[in-house]
Amino acid sequence: MATPEQDLTPRPRFYQHLPEKFELPTDETGQLLLREYGAIFLARKGAVPPRKVIFRDEADVAGFQGSVEVRSKVIEGHTVELQRAAMESLTEAIEDARKAGLSITPRGADSARRDYEDTRRLWASRVEPGMKYWVAKGRVSPAEAKRILALSAFEQVPEILRLEQSGIFFAKSLDKSIIYSVAPPGTSQHLSMLAFDVAEFDDARVRMTLAKHGWFQTVASDLPHFTYLGVSEKDLPGLGLKERADKTGRVFWVPDL
Repeated sequence: MATPEQDLTPRPRFYQHLPEKFELPTDETGQLLLREYGAIFLARKGAVPPRKVIFRDEADVAGFQGSVEVRSKVIEGHTVELQRAAMESLTEAIEDARKAGLSITPRGADSARRDYEDTRRLWASRVEPGMKYWVAKGRVSPAEAKRILALSAFEQVPEILRLEQSGIFFAKSLDKSIIYSVAPPGTSQHLSMLAFDVAEFDDARVRMTLAKHGWFQTVASDLPHFTYLGVSEKDLPGLGLKERADKTGRVFWVPDL
């Protein structure tokens, strides 16, 4: 398959704003994940985005998390850890919301920073029961299932996405791609500490308050998930992002590729 450099002339604006020395993926899996989750790589205003689409393992994640400035805050009984710029902006949004009689709180204990094992465990919670289901349906052979489940989480990702091309889906509902249910191991925006799951995500006033402070929804179908981009909404198209609306009209900002 041709690389993005070969395919795109001129290259879309999104590529022009990626971090310096970004490891642009050339494989199908990496390109898919860049299209779906890539908004985070354009984070600005003090945020440090990763320079790769997929962290390979726990050591890779720990190396990145140890290289950035982190702030911790207890919000509604949950300890929230984010990159300094993201935390400062979230704190300002929470205060703005309070003045307006609104709340911005974490959806759960894992609403912000996660480690690689967190993402691997969530992945397994979809892959393992999904594989059992498809074996029972005769769509995947027991030998093939055993082979895939024996792989490392990093190695499983392209195998699962390959099966999904044949309609063998692994989301919890088993009717759509796993990437709309959980992020593959090493790809979650929570690993970068620039994402926050909001309990009040259904309130349009909360979404507007978060957007005012640089927080936007960027992962289609993950409604509680907000990403710190650090810029105003009017600046997002100029960075190479576009609006993707769901059936309710809710807008997600995704790479314009």
